Amino acid sequence: MTTKNSIAAIVPAAGVGSRMQHNAPKQYIKLAGKTILEHTLAKLSQLPQLSRIVVAISDTDPYFDELPQIDSRVIRASGGKERADSVLNSLFFLEANPPQWVLVHDAARPLVNIDDINTLINECIKANEGGILASKVKDTIKRGHTYSEQTVPRDDLWQALTPQLFKYDELKSALQNALVNGVTITDEASAIEWANKPVKLIAGRSDNIKITTPEDLDLAGFLLNKQQNESAV
Repeated sequence: MTTKNSIAAIVPAAGVGSRMQHNAPKQYIKLAGKTILEHTLAKLSQLPQLSRIVVAISDTDPYFDELPQIDSRVIRASGGKERADSVLNSLFFLEANPPQWVLVHDAARPLVNIDDINTLINECIKANEGGILASKVKDTIKRGHTYSEQTVPRDDLWQALTPQLFKYDELKSALQNALVNGVTITDEASAIEWANKPVKLIAGRSDNIKITTPEDLDLAGFLLNKQQNESAV
């Protein structure tokens, strides 16, 4: 039975992170003495409203079971070839006792702000609609290939972040139908948009970066230290 406003988190973490140029998937690279995934799960564990935290891992992943237990709510599920497959597998994993809402968060976003997540949850539940954390685009955006062909107005442009929060049934249906129809799904919101469902934009901190390249890792170390100093004040 689905409990009203119950929330489970899903962390797709089956990727290999080839752009990091590292011998291990990027979620297992160390950042300030812990893996990126440990930092991310530690953030999510600060949310008492989460009933479960499902981490979608490749079945051949040799690293996850070696991590120290962060929270008793963390559960391993089978990941898929693409992000959308991992999320859908996790939704099927939750099917026997489904939550009303699912909060999907990138494994490689360990710097997300807890207040931002709480705002996302509160705003979406209040409106009874799904939504995502996002930040307004600050830079001038160009369209082109070798040469700039157009400057794109940025007034209504947002950079999509995570977490992204949607109703369990709506997200499962949207992902299933989109994948069957060969739709390219880059995040959960893109599946919901394809299903013609609303996606609220909730402004979040721009330091909620996704660690993708070696340069991102250096920046994340700086930002993590800054955040830790802020919380200590």
